[in-house]
Amino acid sequence: MNDSITLQAHQSPLNGTLRVPGDKSISHRSIMFGAMAKGHTTVNGFLLGDDCLSTISCFQKLGVDIQVNGTTVAINSNGIKNWKEPIDILDTGNSGTTTRLMLGILAGSHIHSVLVGDESIAKRPMKRVIEPLRLMGAQISGRSGGQFTPLAVQGSQLSAIDYTMPVASAQVKSAILLAGVQANGVTTVRESEVSRDHTERMLRQFGVGIKAENGVIQVQGGQTLRGTHVEVPGDISSAAFFLVAGAIAKESSIRLEHVGLNPTRTGIIDVLQQMGAQMEIEVNDTKHEEPIGSVTIKSSHLKGIEIGGDLIPRLIDEIPVIALLATQAHGTTVIKNAEELKVKETDRITAVVEELKKLGADIEATDDGMIIKGPVTLSGGKLQSYGDHRIGMMGAIASVVSTHSIEIEHASCISVSYPNFFEHLRIVSSFETLR
Repeated sequence: MNDSITLQAHQSPLNGTLRVPGDKSISHRSIMFGAMAKGHTTVNGFLLGDDCLSTISCFQKLGVDIQVNGTTVAINSNGIKNWKEPIDILDTGNSGTTTRLMLGILAGSHIHSVLVGDESIAKRPMKRVIEPLRLMGAQISGRSGGQFTPLAVQGSQLSAIDYTMPVASAQVKSAILLAGVQANGVTTVRESEVSRDHTERMLRQFGVGIKAENGVIQVQGGQTLRGTHVEVPGDISSAAFFLVAGAIAKESSIRLEHVGLNPTRTGIIDVLQQMGAQMEIEVNDTKHEEPIGSVTIKSSHLKGIEIGGDLIPRLIDEIPVIALLATQAHGTTVIKNAEELKVKETDRITAVVEELKKLGADIEATDDGMIIKGPVTLSGGKLQSYGDHRIGMMGAIASVVSTHSIEIEHASCISVSYPNFFEHLRIVSSFETLR
């Protein structure tokens, strides 16, 4: 894909059935847990995005046998105690999930390693992960006292902690739990707002006893993960872009199949329903730890709502496209309690507001979110992705209701989570793309 792409104004019905790529969070964890486990692990539906491939590369450098055949991955491991000390740095690319979760895993290992990422990762805060890990006895050093990559980790024996999360973060929670599996004693994590629970579900799948109730998660150290089979559902965060497209484009109907419907991730569905969207949801697979189903979205008359509180952790990655959705809703939409957006791949509050304003949106930033008034007619223009896949896809979906073409700079970043995004956009539309 060239570094910029132009989408012609569309304003025509969108129709079709899609199966979005595998869930990014689950794909990352399937490799990590399979590498930690003893035995053979198979993964179906793996996301072949740049971030998840970075995770595979890191564990291959640790001596883990990982074979990729399309979206099927086979992992053969003798367990974390048999990993080899890497002779090279572990490059996590653009992946915050890889970086933060690996800190928890490596902290309790027997090896020395160095983690580094790209320019974006070098700016993202790691202190929130390193502080609780250091309380467990982790030996981690890096720039600004360990706040930023590169980070050196000397694996050591850890001790359990009882930790209250200052902010809802599945990455921080997961890093602590993965360290806790290797620590002496029972590690407890307390959440005031429940974040996505893929780690808890998958640990059970790999044979680890873990308790999670009323925002309190506990895991006994010294347990051994056992190889298993992981079925990766479609990523609801990727599906969100086509859910929004189907809701705002006229006379449209889009069906998304085999989508993950984990209740800690379905905030986007709650928002669409509260705004009045026409939707049908079917749960058709409950055999695995993660519920899987189909969602059909149709053109809808939308109304503005307030989005905040405990809903935010369940849709934090979808806020850019929700802001676009709000530009087509009647009335005012207020997004609040979303300060976490400032420390994503870019400052997503600033990026979303600036880029949607270029298209004519009535939107303003607040300290913890944004205020959007609608409906408005969006014009075309040149949008900057900031190298952030979700900002890039937001701009592309805006073209389904824009009056003129939209050019997205650095569109190649979309491959991080949705390598065939533009192909799927063409499937449900008659889009012409200019490269």
